[in-house]
Amino acid sequence: MSENHTFPRMTGTSFTPAWFENITVNTPAADRRTASLTARRTVKKDWQAAWLARAITCIDLTTLAGDDTAGRVQRLCAKARQPLRADLMAALGLDHLTVGAVCVYPTMVPHAVKALEGSGIPVASVATGFPAGLTPLPLRLAEIRYAVDQGAAEIDIVITRELALTGQWQALYDEIAQMREACGAAHMKAILATGDLKTLTNVYKASMVAMQAGSDFIKTSTGKEEVNATLPVSLTMLRALRDFHDQTGQWVGFKPAGGLKTAKDAMNWLILMKEELGTRWMMPDLFRIGASSMLGDIERQLEHHVTGRYSAANRHALA
Repeated sequence: MSENHTFPRMTGTSFTPAWFENITVNTPAADRRTASLTARRTVKKDWQAAWLARAITCIDLTTLAGDDTAGRVQRLCAKARQPLRADLMAALGLDHLTVGAVCVYPTMVPHAVKALEGSGIPVASVATGFPAGLTPLPLRLAEIRYAVDQGAAEIDIVITRELALTGQWQALYDEIAQMREACGAAHMKAILATGDLKTLTNVYKASMVAMQAGSDFIKTSTGKEEVNATLPVSLTMLRALRDFHDQTGQWVGFKPAGGLKTAKDAMNWLILMKEELGTRWMMPDLFRIGASSMLGDIERQLEHHVTGRYSAANRHALA
């Protein structure tokens, strides 16, 4: 159940401010839309189990801590290879299941590449002065190239928030385009750090600029902001993504990250994807969830589905 990078690489477009400069997002309407979706839409029993299994395939299993070690990354990769216990796999009728990717800091990439060898699971690396993104541009570009040289197949870059907050959209486009070029064959996810962008209108415009500059994915957050992924922010980004697809025919992925911890969170974002973009955008080549602790809760919910009993969290292997 792993599908990665089915579509041709994003090419982006020329800088086209007419696609976003007159857009204004109605925040109360976005709030109402997302609140109604999660209240009215749900799936139960076998369907819920199937959706949770799908969510596992979309997880970018992540460790981005200052005390990361080779051992922690190896443990994370072991969980990525076998995210569910063998007895649960058998009970659910699954013969193969992996997460979407493993996401680490650049210096941890070689450990992840070695641990995932032969699994088909890509290694993603944050770069560009993550999480603030305020190191000089040449250093940010060099960090991308370093991570790619170490074996990263995906690069999660951060944008310069100042450029979005002050409306310097051409400068933001130029910077992201250089990052995209530095990625080479690696797929690029542009982290907008939406909690720092203040308004949903800024979120929409930054999303559109990132896609025009060639981002393969747009991503909500670093996980280090005071406010991370929210449903209204995600709705805004998906509307921008849909508009971009309508304009160009190009397929861009979406990744919420930061604060997503439970199986219920996974269901809410899958419902949002289903309702706004359709089933095709629920696949791991177009949808990822940046998370670590979420996997343990999904495993608990699937065990409840199989056995009718909730287990203690400490019965499940740590990610």
